[in-house]
Amino acid sequence: MTSLALGGAAIDGAAYTWITGLAHRAPHGLNTAVAAWSDYGLALFAVLMLLAWWRARHRGPGAMATALAAPVTVVVAYAANDLVKSLFDEQRPCRTLHTLTVETCPGPGDWSFPSNHSAIAAAAAVALLLCDRRLGRIAAVAAVLMAASRVWIGAHYPHDAAVGLLAGGLVAWALTPLAPRAAPAVARLRATRLRPLVAAR
Repeated sequence: MTSLALGGAAIDGAAYTWITGLAHRAPHGLNTAVAAWSDYGLALFAVLMLLAWWRARHRGPGAMATALAAPVTVVVAYAANDLVKSLFDEQRPCRTLHTLTVETCPGPGDWSFPSNHSAIAAAAAVALLLCDRRLGRIAAVAAVLMAASRVWIGAHYPHDAAVGLLAGGLVAWALTPLAPRAAPAVARLRATRLRPLVAAR
């Protein structure tokens, strides 16, 4: 497969160096918190999807099908985003611009564009918004914070994070409305021993 070299520094390298400069001057506690969120924050989306499944047990088969489809949608979004990433050999900005960053720069060959973390977060947020608006609003805010954190710690250019959000969100927006088609299968499950997994008493 032929890769396309993308020079991210020419797009928003100045914005990246400004943001990482802010991070360098920020309190250590703030950077520790942002780095922890950037590294482990995706677990929140898993918890929100678990809550969406639990809440959907009190609703109809279509709602349950949508809730169950959310993790699948996120996996598809990740795969699609990673495929796009493999087409663009964009070096990490921390390697190209040699700025001081909050976290150690990923190794060579770990491409930057677009951000997988951002794509996963956005896909989860959109899937949740279409499934459970209350949880979806929390996820939407968390997705933006995840994308911002990836730039703050120095792992991505701003455009990497923005395109990751767009890519993940679009995949989820396209796939999630298809989930209710599985409602008949969920309804059949409610008549089996698996009922506690797909319906409340």
